[in-house]
Amino acid sequence: MEMIFSSASSTFLLFHLLVIFSIFCNTKALIKLPPNETVPALIVFGDSIVDAGNNNDLQTLIRCNFLPYGQDFEGGVPTGRFCNGKIPSDLVAEELGIKDIVPAYLDPTLNPQELITGVTFASGGTGYDPLTPKLASVISMSDQLDHFKEYIAKLKALVGEDRTNFILAKSLFLIVSGSDDIANTYFVLRARKLQYDVPAYTDLMVKSASDFFKELYTLGARRIAVFSAPPIGCVPSQRTLAGGIERECADDYNVAARLFNKKLSAMLDSLQTSLPGGKFVYIDVYNPLLDLIENPQKHGFEVVNKGCCGTGNIEVAVLCNKLSPSTCTDVSKYIFWDSYHPTEKAYRALVAPLLPKYVSKFL
Repeated sequence: MEMIFSSASSTFLLFHLLVIFSIFCNTKALIKLPPNETVPALIVFGDSIVDAGNNNDLQTLIRCNFLPYGQDFEGGVPTGRFCNGKIPSDLVAEELGIKDIVPAYLDPTLNPQELITGVTFASGGTGYDPLTPKLASVISMSDQLDHFKEYIAKLKALVGEDRTNFILAKSLFLIVSGSDDIANTYFVLRARKLQYDVPAYTDLMVKSASDFFKELYTLGARRIAVFSAPPIGCVPSQRTLAGGIERECADDYNVAARLFNKKLSAMLDSLQTSLPGGKFVYIDVYNPLLDLIENPQKHGFEVVNKGCCGTGNIEVAVLCNKLSPSTCTDVSKYIFWDSYHPTEKAYRALVAPLLPKYVSKFL
């Protein structure tokens, strides 16, 4: 739904600055920033790990705005988050004291005030490879940038150009993508396998990612956090599809993820050197998630190779629904909610230690 705003008068601007102050002060920050620093908003791009419902009205199978998704979210509402509860973008915003949840930009009920403290443009099933969203009929990374340009115009109408530029420069931009390129486009659908070997395909991914980050910088972003690819071969669905009889981790998937991560990290270091004032931070989620999977009891988990939904072997998106075989009785024992996405508890176990480790790199 298109939102139209009148230009802000000084009184109008003061009102919205008070709203910003109120929102920021009413959310308790768990991460302490230096007194002269602020992170006014969290702005998110990527795939299903950080999609809060942008896919809800798309003609795609990659949707989850139905139970049992969201059973542990506020009010037990299925919002379109691929999880039983909150997702990483929500938890990062919570930890930084910005707000409790990061809403989907395309939510038709979105309150315009939410734009001030950030939204997610992410779309489940997308990837850095432009072919990936086409195969899944979801929103590409380039289309997410187009939505971001709309967002900037709306933000300027809300708070004025100077405040908008400040928000863009000081906000944290979180990008989570790459898993669907490796798991789906390359290995499962084999859509790129005849054309590229793994080194060449990861080069394609990194080139597309680099172009995305450069455009984000051009649009005013300066604090850019990028999640690595996870150990994608160890998620339940890939164990089922490529892990053999014993459903072990699919090693070739993990080799590809590690190679991509190595190239992604080097590329981000290069951008930090070449783009003045830009903070491009690589965040390793591969090793922390692998540690969770390999040492579950240390982190309070029991089940690592199945999701909570249905059989846990293959159910994801539309296959995880109210008609699925019964959902597990104790989700707290599971690292994975469905056959592809972690539970809120697992996300919390990952995000809480990550932020203190990396936050100083943005300041």
